[in-house]
Amino acid sequence: MTKPAKRGDIDDTTAPLIEHLTELRSRLMYSILAFTVAMIAAFTVAGPIFNFLAAPIARLLVENGQQPQLIFTGLQQGFMTQVRISMFGGFVLAFPVIAYQLWRFVAPGLYRQEKNAFLPFLLASPILFIIGGSFAFYVVLPIAFDFFLSFQQFGGTDLADEAAAAVGAAPDSEVGIQFLGTINEYLGLTMKFIIAFGLCFQ
Repeated sequence: MTKPAKRGDIDDTTAPLIEHLTELRSRLMYSILAFTVAMIAAFTVAGPIFNFLAAPIARLLVENGQQPQLIFTGLQQGFMTQVRISMFGGFVLAFPVIAYQLWRFVAPGLYRQEKNAFLPFLLASPILFIIGGSFAFYVVLPIAFDFFLSFQQFGGTDLADEAAAAVGAAPDSEVGIQFLGTINEYLGLTMKFIIAFGLCFQ
């Protein structure tokens, strides 16, 4: 037979459903507000954030003797990239506030020993996410990008090749295969790596 919970082990609040929904709404509003403010703040520095995120590929391109540049193929992609960067930065900045609001909503329904066990994980979660994301950005991404760029093929066309091509003969040089990455593709891959490793380190 299980013993009844002692008074003080769990909060004495026995709020009805409507009060729980009101509390949930309040916590969601605080989280959305924090994310919105952080997103606006990140939008003002979206350029430096992009340059920071593009540093791994830019460094490798320079080492290969190529121009460190990315392109966009749609008229709106430049703006949408700024928005994506702002959302990414806003989530990172607002994550502590969102985690705190989640804790404030869940904590009243936990026993004291459950709170003591759960709180250290909640406090360590942002730190572990940053460690995982940093590992992906500084270690995994440079190795992965270097591997992907190794499939480039720098074929030159000299005058002899052009003359051979003019008469229908096969040129001696290889066909050039060069990386022309778009900002959408690059940022999407980079953010996926950072988020995936950040979550794996939780």
